[in-house]
Amino acid sequence: MKYVLVTGGVVSGLGKGVTASSIGVILKACGLRVTSIKIDPYLNTDAGTMSPFEHGEVFVLDDGGEVDLDLGNYERFLDIRLTRDNNITTGKIYQSVIDRERRGDYLGKTVQVVPHITDAIQEWIERVAMIPVDGKEGPADVCVIELGGTIGDIESMPFIEALGQFSCRVGPGNFCLVHVSLVPVLKAVGEPKTKPTQHSVRGLRGLGLIPNLLACRSDKPLDVNVKEKLSQFCHVPVANIITLHDVTNIWHIPLLLREQKAHESLLKLLNLRGCAKEPMLGEWMGRAKLCDTLHDPVRIAMVGKYTGLPDSYLSVLKALLHASVVCRKKLVIDWVPSSDLEETTAKEAPDAYRAAWMLLKGADGILVPGGFGDRGVQGKILAAKYARENNVPYLGICLGMQISVIEFARSVMNMKEANSTEFDPVTTSPVVIFMPEGSKTHMGGTMRLGLRRTYFEVADCKSAKLYGNVRFVDERHRHRYEVNPTMVAEFEKAGLAFVGKDETGRRMEIIELPAHPYFVGVQFHPEFKSRPGKPSAVFLGLIAASCRQLDSWLQARPSSNGFLTPKIYQNGSLKKSPKSLVNGKSIQAATACMSNA
Repeated sequence: MKYVLVTGGVVSGLGKGVTASSIGVILKACGLRVTSIKIDPYLNTDAGTMSPFEHGEVFVLDDGGEVDLDLGNYERFLDIRLTRDNNITTGKIYQSVIDRERRGDYLGKTVQVVPHITDAIQEWIERVAMIPVDGKEGPADVCVIELGGTIGDIESMPFIEALGQFSCRVGPGNFCLVHVSLVPVLKAVGEPKTKPTQHSVRGLRGLGLIPNLLACRSDKPLDVNVKEKLSQFCHVPVANIITLHDVTNIWHIPLLLREQKAHESLLKLLNLRGCAKEPMLGEWMGRAKLCDTLHDPVRIAMVGKYTGLPDSYLSVLKALLHASVVCRKKLVIDWVPSSDLEETTAKEAPDAYRAAWMLLKGADGILVPGGFGDRGVQGKILAAKYARENNVPYLGICLGMQISVIEFARSVMNMKEANSTEFDPVTTSPVVIFMPEGSKTHMGGTMRLGLRRTYFEVADCKSAKLYGNVRFVDERHRHRYEVNPTMVAEFEKAGLAFVGKDETGRRMEIIELPAHPYFVGVQFHPEFKSRPGKPSAVFLGLIAASCRQLDSWLQARPSSNGFLTPKIYQNGSLKKSPKSLVNGKSIQAATACMSNA
């Protein structure tokens, strides 16, 4: 097994996740099998109880693991399926060591950070690196490890020590360290400053880790003289200094690595030149260029409570992007704070109220993502009502499905008190209820989590056709509340179709309004399995309906993997010259700084 460690210095969050993912892409393009591990030094055992404002979205894996959003980067870039153990946290490590101490595994020895914690970290890495994640048998060839945070953080010290020991133990030729660091350009003089990287590398070396490659984040490509200066002071060959400058979309990053022959440096350091080939990135390059040339917009109103922080909906944004690129449309996100749609805002902040409704009414499609808590729920209900009454394409995910059921009950079935027991525990019309297997006392890991099967009850519904007319689909879940199964017959009699249910037939998974151009709600989170080139079916349906392509997609033949193979779009065929993506300004900014994937 070969290992590539990616660390960051000076300023964290400047593209370590994308760099690690892109390294994986280029190694995979060389014919190697790749797996990934993310180390998060915080004390939480997982990301499940962390606020989106604190840490961005919680990414959910097949096995129900609630993990850091960077694992979503790895899955999307590498098209792999990771496990909860691919995300290491300080909490997990300390918990495992304490459990072993309580069992008496250490035979009375004093348990210390060195060697017990550091040994546990190394054992965890070696164990997880051997787990296949690409659907094939046997371990991968290379494991890419990302160390979260910034070099020098107190909480990272046990991991730094463990990785220093690990690099010595596996030996040269089996371990490579890539250090991501900022090379800022002062606008006053326009000169790149190498001091931050010099100090970062000095600190790294002082902690026992010696970088083999430098990945320099900058606004523009670095000149040779700048690289030579970095080489002199950081003791890294010029050929191993890579510039990761700002790009129009993050799919260009693996191409930057290839252009600068980063794969040759990696293969040489890992002694893999004899068993690797030249990276084949033709499909990847085509997609990256296509994104840059799309110009015909499709506007999607994102109605949520965390609209001030796009990372809270990162996988949703990426799923929309994947679908819009396949439909050859430029994705534009209109962020609509759900609370701004409510009557209270009309009285307290009329300008915000008018602006929110203007965005909603100007959108081609409306999406209400998942969430928790009652803040802004009434605004989400109003958004669903507007979409239903005005035939605007709508997709509700998790809570977004539940609020559309509440709205239907209130408006169509005249159940004025209809609500979820999450928002009104004593409602007389509980159309959404707490799941019986859930816990109301413990938050972490007590939801219905991970991959669950949904069976289609109606063969000719839009959702089934979009999934390729399969009998069932497996999607990832994360929820505590569900549609009240005792009221389903009343809803169906009123015209709301529950087209997808779980294996028991009592848990509602997919709803549709048959007479609506596209009104779909799903209890699961389809965004977590969307991939570039293989968009999620229901996201594809939303984008296609929003740009009037849905009929063409529904008539397309299903492929063997359950995704639709497109025939002709209304604005041309797939064989036309590439046309891109550039989301709304918030997404553009996120793409420019390479913080997401």
